[in-house]
Amino acid sequence: MPGKVTKAAAVLLGLGALAYTSWVLEVLVRTGLDPIRTYVSELAAADQPLGGLFRATDLVAGLLVLAGALTALAASRGPRSPRRSGSPRPSRSTPRPRPHERWAVGGWIALAVFGAATAVDSRLPLSCAPTADPECAARETAGLVPATHTAHAVSSSLAVTGAIAAMIALTVAARRYGRWRPLARTGPALVVLELAATAWTLAAVAAFEAGKGTWALGAGQRLQVLLVAVWLAVLAASLVRERPR
Repeated sequence: MPGKVTKAAAVLLGLGALAYTSWVLEVLVRTGLDPIRTYVSELAAADQPLGGLFRATDLVAGLLVLAGALTALAASRGPRSPRRSGSPRPSRSTPRPRPHERWAVGGWIALAVFGAATAVDSRLPLSCAPTADPECAARETAGLVPATHTAHAVSSSLAVTGAIAAMIALTVAARRYGRWRPLARTGPALVVLELAATAWTLAAVAAFEAGKGTWALGAGQRLQVLLVAVWLAVLAASLVRERPR
């Protein structure tokens, strides 16, 4: 990957990681939401006083990660395999990934999905905060909330799936191909922690929807989001340290 392209992708991903941690502002400003119990996305709900700020930072984070992933993906598309005698000439408009970088290509695609889904997620905010407002929770259970609640759940699930897939694929690429040393060293631990945080979050969501409490849903989801941001920062640092090949 050319040095300039690597640095461009690293800067975009690093800034994306920073924007993706905007929710930590709740430590400094009064949001009225309990970070141990509430969804991170409830900070950006339409009825929250700082909802516009958190929706904007989510949009910026998604677009930055999407741009960084696409930049890295474009650079990872290498020359086509040599054409055998008598075989049809491949189209020049369709570059192929280098065979040894297929894990990396898959990881960049998954990361682009994460970025795009995060940006879309910011445009589909919740209308209210169900874990903090019993009336909102009752309306959501009765199906009396806007369709954006369902759409938000879909885009959020897609974002989480893309993030986990990217973390796994790019960590495997780093270790298998001897690249991105910081990611190769810390990536496996971050992936394991992310999977554990995701399991915690899913269990807490199921408990909340079953009326059995929140099981510290907010803490689990905040850990999940924080680990993605940390992994993005490690990936960005790894790209900066990589020597042009």
